[in-house]
Amino acid sequence: MVEENKKVDNSASEAEFDWDAFTNDEGFAGEKRTELEAMYDKTLSTVAEKEVIDGTVISLNKREVVINIGYKSDGIISLNEFRYNQELKVGDSVEVYVESQEDKKGQLVLSHKKARALRSWDRVNSALENDEIIKGFIKCRTKGGMIVDVFGIEAFLPGSQIDVKPIRDYDVYVGKTMEFKVVKINHEFKNVVVSHKALIEAELEQQKKEIIAKLEKGQVLEGTVKNITSYGVFIDLGGVDGLIHITDLSWGRVTHPSEIVELDQKLNVVILDFDDDKKRIALGLKQLTPHPWDALDAELKVGDTVKGKVVVMADYGAFVEIATGVEGLIHVSEMSWSQHLRSAQDFMKVGDEVEAQILTLDREERKMSLGIKQLKADPWAEIDTKYAVNSKHTAKVRNFTNFGVFVEIEEGVDGLIHISDLSWTKKVKHPAEFTQVGAEIEVKVLEIDKENRRLSLGHKQLEENPWDVFETIFTTDSIHEGTIVEVFEKGAVIALPYGVEGFATPRHLVKEDGAQAKVEEKLQFKVIEFSKAAKRIILSHSRTFEDVKKAEETAAKKEAAKSTKKGVKKVKDSLEKTTLGDISELAALKSQLEGGKDAE
Repeated sequence: MVEENKKVDNSASEAEFDWDAFTNDEGFAGEKRTELEAMYDKTLSTVAEKEVIDGTVISLNKREVVINIGYKSDGIISLNEFRYNQELKVGDSVEVYVESQEDKKGQLVLSHKKARALRSWDRVNSALENDEIIKGFIKCRTKGGMIVDVFGIEAFLPGSQIDVKPIRDYDVYVGKTMEFKVVKINHEFKNVVVSHKALIEAELEQQKKEIIAKLEKGQVLEGTVKNITSYGVFIDLGGVDGLIHITDLSWGRVTHPSEIVELDQKLNVVILDFDDDKKRIALGLKQLTPHPWDALDAELKVGDTVKGKVVVMADYGAFVEIATGVEGLIHVSEMSWSQHLRSAQDFMKVGDEVEAQILTLDREERKMSLGIKQLKADPWAEIDTKYAVNSKHTAKVRNFTNFGVFVEIEEGVDGLIHISDLSWTKKVKHPAEFTQVGAEIEVKVLEIDKENRRLSLGHKQLEENPWDVFETIFTTDSIHEGTIVEVFEKGAVIALPYGVEGFATPRHLVKEDGAQAKVEEKLQFKVIEFSKAAKRIILSHSRTFEDVKKAEETAAKKEAAKSTKKGVKKVKDSLEKTTLGDISELAALKSQLEGGKDAE
C-alpha cells in the first residue's frame, strides 16, 4: 500500500516539473550567467602550457597518480614516473610539466618526469654545492656499479660507493630507493656520480674513533666477517677492521679459513695486539676456548697406543692429530725398521687414519713424538735364527754403490752384496751391469753384523766355485778358442768357453801376418798363466804360432845337430880306420924292405 502511494507521489512530482524551463537558459541567462562564470574562473589558477608548476597528489592507485594543480580539471600521471619515490602518498606536493591544457578528450596532460628533467641539473648542482642528501631510484646494474635515477638524470653509483663493506650481490639493490650524495659532476659529458657510502662514513668515522680509543689487549668484541682470504679473516668491529690470522682461528690445523667461518657471520673475537696507531689490529678466535692440551687425558703416558689422523706431511715425517689441537710427530725413522733413507710420503698421506705408540710426551712444551714401527716386531730380534749364516733367501735390490749392491730381504732387514761376490766368472765393474734397482736376486747369508744391523750377503756362493774345474781345463800352455769382447789400451778381454774371461796384453794380440787382433774376432789362445786365487787367466794368441815355429826351429836344430854328430863320428871312424890301415901297410912295407935287404 505504501509502495503504491510512493509511485503516485513520484508521478505527481514528475508531472509538476517544468522541463522546458530546465532546458533553456532563462535560469542563468544574461548578466547573471556571465557574473557566475567570472566568479568561477577566479577560483581557478592560471595555467600556461610548457611550464613547470607544483601540484598536489589527491589520489593514487597501482597504475596512476591524480594531480590537482588548481585547474578546472585534474591531471593524471603514470605511477612509473614516481618509482624513484616509493613513499609517495596523498597530499604530497610534486612538480609537474604542463604538456597540454586539454587533449582530445578535454583532459589536462601533465608529466612529472619532464618537470624533473627540466629542473634536474639545477638541483644536482645545488645538491653538490650544498652537500645535500637526495633520493634516487636504482634502475639497473652496469659495469662497475649501478645506474641511479636522480631527478630524472641517470647517475652512476660505483660499486665501491654503495656501502662501507664489500658488496657481493649487486642485484639486491636494483629497484630500491636510497639516499645519496652527489660527489662529482662532469658538465661536459653530462655525467653525475653519486655515493651512498659517503652518507655513513662520517657516522662510521665517529664510531671508529670511539672503538679505537677503547681498544685493549685481551678485550673481547663482537664483529662481523667482512672478507675471507687464504691467510686469514677480516672482521668488521663496527667501522674498524681487524685480522684473524689463519693460525688463530682454531687450535687444530686449518687448511682454509672458510672451513671455520663464513661471510657476514657474527662472532666474538679477542684483541691480541695492535700497532701504535691502532690501524692494524690482530684478533684471535681460538683464544676464547681452552687449549686442547689442557684437556688431554691425564692418564696418557709414554708407551700408550693412540689413534689419529694425518694432517700435515713433510719429507722428514708426518704430523698426526690425535685430538683437536693435539698433534704428535711421527719421524720418518720411526715409520719402519728399515734403515733406508726414505720420504715419509712413502708410508702415508694426509687424511690417513693411523695407529701409533707414544715415544715422548712433554705436556709443558706441548710436544709429542709417535712411532708406528714399534707396533711391529723388530726383525733383528731373531736375526740369528731367521737369517742364519749360509741360509738362502730372495732379496730386493734397493740401490747401488761402486763397491756393491744394497738389498732388502724384508722390511728392516738390509744386506750388502759386495761386487766381488756377484759372479765367480764375470769381472763386474759396476753392479748395474749385473742387476737393476727393484729386481729380485737370490742371496746367501755370509756374515751377520747385529750391532750395525747389516748382513753380508753373496750371490755367487749359491753355486760351486767353477775355478776348481777351470783349474783342470785351462792349464798352462793349453790352447782354447776365444772371442775378443773388449779392447783397450792395456790389452783385451777374451771370452772363453764355460763363461769365463781371460786377458791378453797388446803384445800377445799380434796375429801371424803381423796385424793386431780386433773386437769380435775368434782366435786360438794359449794359456800362459792361470791363478785360481786371483781368478785370473792370462792368454796369448801370438804364442800359439810363435811356439810352434820355435818348436819347429828347435827340432830342426836338433836334427841338424844329430846329423852333424853322425857325420863327425863317421869321419872320425873313417880317420881312425885309415890310420891303422896305413900303419899296417907301412909295417908290411917295412918288413918287405927289411927282408929284401937281408937277401942281399
